[in-house]
Amino acid sequence: MSLSNNLTTGGLRRTLACCAVTLVLGGGIAGAGAAEPESLFPAPVYVTLQAGNAVESMPSGKTWGGVASAHYDAISRDGKYLLASSKDRPEAYLLDAHSGKKLATYDIGPTPQGVAISPDGRWGMAVSAGNGTVAVIDMTTRKLVKSIAVGKVPHNIRFIADSKLAYVTLQGGTGVAVVDVQSLKKIDEIPVPGIHGPHNLDLSADEKTLWVRDLVGKVAVVDIPSRKELAVIPVGLGHAGIDVIPGGRYVFTGAIADHVVDVIDPTTFKVVKRIDVGQGPHGVRASRDGRWVYVGVTGTDKVAVIDSRSLDVVKQISTDGKLPFWLTVVGND
Repeated sequence: MSLSNNLTTGGLRRTLACCAVTLVLGGGIAGAGAAEPESLFPAPVYVTLQAGNAVESMPSGKTWGGVASAHYDAISRDGKYLLASSKDRPEAYLLDAHSGKKLATYDIGPTPQGVAISPDGRWGMAVSAGNGTVAVIDMTTRKLVKSIAVGKVPHNIRFIADSKLAYVTLQGGTGVAVVDVQSLKKIDEIPVPGIHGPHNLDLSADEKTLWVRDLVGKVAVVDIPSRKELAVIPVGLGHAGIDVIPGGRYVFTGAIADHVVDVIDPTTFKVVKRIDVGQGPHGVRASRDGRWVYVGVTGTDKVAVIDSRSLDVVKQISTDGKLPFWLTVVGND
């Protein structure tokens, strides 16, 4: 009887101990899903959830709905304002980046695509691929002030650091339009003949080199002063974002019809590693210190975090909605 009681008591203790471990582990997992370690996020990252009609802020885990088919987004340099486009409506939205409150809605024209906010905070721009235009928003008055004709099927925008010029990819053509931000007019076009459908773009730190990702699996490198195409680099299938990470050590690009992120050495124009992140990586942007690279993986509804030193995936974070398409990072947009 005594032995039976001892065994029963011991079994109960083991059961309670196992339950306690399960509760601790369960709480840890839930906590990780709610908020990620700040060490992976030196500054906030805003992810468009295209099938979720929302934008998610990481690492806080806050999600703001009411952003119809959220497509592209851009954060102001001071981190106060977020500009986002809709995939299915002819609209762009200005949001308070802290509260998620919608401050304005703009009719920019059919087939909205990329958006951008000038580094000086003066102008917002939103592409209408259907109209062949870029809509210009006065960020002070929050009014739409002009549409600039830039060329056939424009797609995305990149300002230079002093906000005086903006480059716009022409997916329906073979080049990149140059917009003078002071006159708000297209003043030039840079040919990029080695790729099919200039899609997304970034600039080197010295702003002398254009990196242009196309629709089908190539990256073109163009010297802006000479207009010389320096290289055409095969990468993963389909289209994607591209980022010359802060510090300039590597260029990262995704591949929405593939499962890899390609890492390019900007001095040799060679792919030094292909990182498997899951099916459909599209948006790609590094942290402001260049340490972490965030990738929206559309097929798995996750954001992959890559260590730019080891070139390994260190975290896969489930998003609070479907189809994480694009992302913007405070301090690197």
